[in-house]
Amino acid sequence: MFRSTLACGAVLMLAACGGAAAPEAVTPAGPTPTQTATLSESVRVLSSDEFEGRGIGTEGERRTIEYVSRQFAAAGFEPGGPNGSWVQPVTLRRFNMGGAEASISVGGRMLRLDQGEEIVMSTRLPDGDGHVELGNLPMVFVGYGTNAPERNWNDFDGVDVRGKIIVVLINDADFEDPSLNTFNGRAMTYYGRWTYKYEEAARQGAAGVLIVHEDAPASYGWNTVRNSWTGPQFDIERANPASERTALEAWITRDTAVELFRQAGLDFETLKAQARSPNFQAVEIPGATFDASYDLTSDTIETANIVGRLPGTTHANETVLYTAHWDHIGIGEPDANGDAIFNGAVDNATGTAALIELARLYGSGPRPERSIVLIGFTAEESGLLGSEFYAANPLYDPALTVAGFNMDGMNVLGRMTDVSVTGSGYSSLELDLARHAALQGRTVSADTEPQAGYYFRSDHFPLAKRGIPMLYADGGTALRIGGAAAVEAASADYRAHRYHQADDEWSADWNLEGMAEDIMLLYGMGLEIANNRVWPTWNEGTEFRPVRDRTAARRQ
Repeated sequence: MFRSTLACGAVLMLAACGGAAAPEAVTPAGPTPTQTATLSESVRVLSSDEFEGRGIGTEGERRTIEYVSRQFAAAGFEPGGPNGSWVQPVTLRRFNMGGAEASISVGGRMLRLDQGEEIVMSTRLPDGDGHVELGNLPMVFVGYGTNAPERNWNDFDGVDVRGKIIVVLINDADFEDPSLNTFNGRAMTYYGRWTYKYEEAARQGAAGVLIVHEDAPASYGWNTVRNSWTGPQFDIERANPASERTALEAWITRDTAVELFRQAGLDFETLKAQARSPNFQAVEIPGATFDASYDLTSDTIETANIVGRLPGTTHANETVLYTAHWDHIGIGEPDANGDAIFNGAVDNATGTAALIELARLYGSGPRPERSIVLIGFTAEESGLLGSEFYAANPLYDPALTVAGFNMDGMNVLGRMTDVSVTGSGYSSLELDLARHAALQGRTVSADTEPQAGYYFRSDHFPLAKRGIPMLYADGGTALRIGGAAAVEAASADYRAHRYHQADDEWSADWNLEGMAEDIMLLYGMGLEIANNRVWPTWNEGTEFRPVRDRTAARRQ
């Protein structure tokens, strides 16, 4: 995942210091040419064609594990996986859909839906191996597809969607009208994420889901949908998949939805506006039926999280985490230039290179009191599956995991005046961030695009749900040379032309001083935490605090 505000900063080094008080900070001259050159080389290697887009379960994965673990070892880290291994094995089920065809019959007319054009279909339900037919299924528009009792909101109230295809809007009901403030205004909640839409549909017994794609509320274009969901899909092994997955998980274009509604005698914009109310009632789409067929094969594959550890000197059972996902999309459909390798240079060879640099920083200095663990997660692009697997099967005690820092899509533009927090207002780590950023001559900016729901789109989220204080901050809103306009232009260009596309490639022209400085910022924060007895906390009222509080006695 890549946020639209790219990362940046100045430099910080903190002296190791014990006790609860914050250590004295010292600020060196800046990132060295050696450091930026090393970062560039790591990104170049990881995003080269030889790594085949770092697809999971591929030769590219093997090369990635070999490269990263070799760099960790050279820095002085030891294997952090089970039985002295550099990896935590992760079992996933892989789904390959072929020969996909779909259509909607409505108003005496058939709307043909071509895979990748009007619709993108996928499935993660293994019960349908072989040829799957979904025929003549009724269709229901259920607004935002949200069931949130604590907000007195239930789009499924009074309608039975079992065995039907539901049509839902992306994001939350507040997106178009933040003044409603039922779902945090413009700040997306988890109810707005596509992952939630699919999960809730399964809980309601729907046969399938059609999410209406619109660029603004989705925060990405149709190309991203097509590139992300037309290849193999993955899921963790589930005891009862049918209770958690539907036979069809799909997106349709906005134009397709508008035409569907028009043919059924309905108005898309009118119903969309009505769906913003908690009193909205789901609407059966009169005369509309959905048909689809596809060939499905599924198998089980082993992928892996890459784990390195530097044991602490006096509190080795307490862990400070740094995380980034190593995977990307792999090899997909060729683009207009014939390029089929999705190299994933920014997303997320940069974050993986940052893990390697952090290993070098920690390995070259005095060993901290608490342990440092670096994790390169697998299958982030498939729905945060590697981090979800780790969170469900932790190698290090979550109650004694002090805090964590996630890195995903780092800065390649240069130094900035500030640092951006994704998911503002969650934990005391943000106060520490402000203090350390000030030493770099930077300020802290709140989440610039809370409506995009980036907080739910990277690997810190499964860990946060288990109560571990996690910070995702590695960006800024204004370059020191070029200002905010340059960041906005570069961000828009990346989203349009490179995000989840084959052109996300390494460039020798990148300015990695900002990336180096962000790494130093997170290193300084982690080093301070690793050498004192402070336990960062979730802010009062956040949904993650009660989970953390249940294990408070173990952190006395």
